[in-house]
Amino acid sequence: MFREATWKLTVLSLVVVVAACAPVEMTPTPTVTEEPTEMPTETPTEAPTGTPTVTPAEPTATPSPPPEETPTPTFEASVRLELVAEGLAAPLALMPSGDGSGRLFVMDQTGQIWILTPEGELMDEPFLDVSDRMVSLSASYDERGLLGMAFHPDFAENGRFYVYYSAPLRAEAPSGWNHTSHVSEFVVSENDPNLADVDSERILLQIDQPQGNHNGGQITFGPDGYLYIPLGDGGGANDTGTGHNPEIGNGQDTSVLLGSILRIDVDGDDPYGVPSNNPFVGEEGRDVIYAYGFRNPFRIAFDAGGDRQLFVGDVGQNLWEEVDTVVLGGNYGWNIKEGTRCFDPQNPNTPPDQCPDTGPMGETLINPILEYRNANAGGLGIAVIGGMVYRGSALPSFQGRYVFGDWSTSFSQPNGILFVATPPEMGEEMWSFEELRVANREGGRLGSYLLSFGQDTDLELYALTTDASGPTGDTGRVLKIVPPGQ
Repeated sequence: MFREATWKLTVLSLVVVVAACAPVEMTPTPTVTEEPTEMPTETPTEAPTGTPTVTPAEPTATPSPPPEETPTPTFEASVRLELVAEGLAAPLALMPSGDGSGRLFVMDQTGQIWILTPEGELMDEPFLDVSDRMVSLSASYDERGLLGMAFHPDFAENGRFYVYYSAPLRAEAPSGWNHTSHVSEFVVSENDPNLADVDSERILLQIDQPQGNHNGGQITFGPDGYLYIPLGDGGGANDTGTGHNPEIGNGQDTSVLLGSILRIDVDGDDPYGVPSNNPFVGEEGRDVIYAYGFRNPFRIAFDAGGDRQLFVGDVGQNLWEEVDTVVLGGNYGWNIKEGTRCFDPQNPNTPPDQCPDTGPMGETLINPILEYRNANAGGLGIAVIGGMVYRGSALPSFQGRYVFGDWSTSFSQPNGILFVATPPEMGEEMWSFEELRVANREGGRLGSYLLSFGQDTDLELYALTTDASGPTGDTGRVLKIVPPGQ
């Protein structure tokens, strides 16, 4: 979805749209404040003299049977989808709150967060509704809305959670810009754990957006306890135009927040603190930036196991879609590169033969862990939808593999795709991936637009889909990914 003109549009419900690997530091560091804008044998005794002796036979040890080997599960790139909830418009997130209640929370782009009870029913009243604080959304297509939610690691004790949504343009914003993104804190109601206190909003960040697309989306807490906030490059196309650095684009400009992933300490000073080891603390650049060089990092997620790496699906322009594993201070190339290929903002359909391998400060550009050609250029799909590393138990052969997808093969027909990626063998750099067949769907595909993925307390995965290209109607569904024979 994220292309500005007709065939160049890329996801986000279509609806909203999204290499070096290194673990995120697991130990929270001190914070500094920025102004707002992880059978024994018995020994025989000697016989008395003159008594015949019998030499005892040496005991024969019984060999232990060899340990049983656990067979490696045979991997088959096939699953079934089990309907969990429906009647939504454009579901963009599903997650537990971490309070042990067994509830799952489903976020709809239209502004609501719904509770899915342990019995598998959606509650009649939303947990939170911020639709009256958002911009008006286009029913046919929009990349704005309620785009992210995250529960504080200590939610069970403090009741705090966070949302990221598109508000009307604030008065202080540049004239003619599109809207202002809010990252806000809410708390749960004191009287009802199934309702948020709508009057408890505390705005942590406001980010003015020059265009309506490329807003990023899924905020998340890392294993270090900090909040990670993905932001697109400001929208439009090619990282050019109003609100974009005319020389290097916003993706390469660390003096602006757009085109970056931010990291803040919500337990720091008011309204937030800045981790002291963020790469630009005390340096030229914005203190809250964790990594940069992104076009539209729509869906991001930390691996729940392994090295706890941060995976990011970054939606491409016209030719290439990519997935990155993000490290502190990394520059991921946009708009010098699109995927691993050189990019020319003035001629986006023809990659230059050569381009720099370093950013404006001489830093090495980091390549994605996987990429594929966009469907508009004869490839697989229109916009990558970042997913999650599988760490559940229902699909043992999927352990450590990355499940992700693409919004659709075309804008006009809902035809989302699931993929599964396998870590590289030693000596290789890129992850291999293949299409993940849906055994109980005609043609082996979703038959809907793929919007996002979710994960429950047992670390099982869900696909979130809709039949509409915009945030409207009631065709939004939550589908659990289960074994093909289940």
